Amino acid sequence: MASNYMSATLLFLLCSSSLFGASMAALVKEQPLVLKYHNGALLKGAITVNLIWYGKFTPIQRSIIVDFLQSLNSQKSPVPSAATWWKTTEKYKTGASTLIVGKQILDENYSLGKSLKNSHIVYLASKGGHMGRSVNLVLTAKDVFVEGFCMSRCGTHGSTRGKIRFAYGWVGNSEAQCAGQCAWPFYQPIYGPQTPPLVAPNGDVGIDGMIINVATVLAGTVTNPFNNGYFQGPATAPLEAVSACTGKFGSGSYPGYPGQVLVDKSTGASYNAHGVNGRRFLLPAMWDPTKSACWTLV
Repeated sequence: MASNYMSATLLFLLCSSSLFGASMAALVKEQPLVLKYHNGALLKGAITVNLIWYGKFTPIQRSIIVDFLQSLNSQKSPVPSAATWWKTTEKYKTGASTLIVGKQILDENYSLGKSLKNSHIVYLASKGGHMGRSVNLVLTAKDVFVEGFCMSRCGTHGSTRGKIRFAYGWVGNSEAQCAGQCAWPFYQPIYGPQTPPLVAPNGDVGIDGMIINVATVLAGTVTNPFNNGYFQGPATAPLEAVSACTGKFGSGSYPGYPGQVLVDKSTGASYNAHGVNGRRFLLPAMWDPTKSACWTLV
């Protein structure tokens, strides 16, 4: 069973009227949001994240994503605000989920071609191994077509069945295929309110969009790894830790507007989180169990 993630545009814009503006949004009282716990196992403790890079990524692109993952549990002083964001996952059945970057596997020659099915994703994920607490994350390049990509999802996570069971995830680079859907708010949306796109904090619309979706997939994986953790709605299409809060990046957000975020005065880049090695990221809202509400860093 896999949990698919639509983009902020697909869920947050398609399901809203373009007439739903700031003034109208201010009149709507936000209702408490509850993700039910279904009594299943969560991923807690030290969790190894193995990366399977499928297709061509530049060394800089790979370093941006690795820096993001390392930012989530960095103990360097000052502690990156990205780590504060991730710390919210500790509130799901108390206990830390400490992510550690494990092996990195490069498949730059497209061993399975450039058009992948779900079964191919699971096969590629298996290359990361089947160690205890681990997540094998498949990342596909911008010229790789994946079943359902752009149509109904920007990423997914799931787990295998049987004696050897492991959690996996997948996120694709949407730059050349559907940046308006899977890299919003860094690209003009195809549907809904046409607000100006934000400037990507790392100068790469596709990769900065992937960061948002990797954040979504990983948060969903540790809080609902086997489809019986925290989620709202049917198990076949669950709203999880971040996907339940889609489209929100800062205070005052409403359909088509990501909210008030920080802006670099010299580059104009938008962000809400600091990471290691001077990185900046735009991270989505995450559901806070103690507040029964979506929470953003700014």
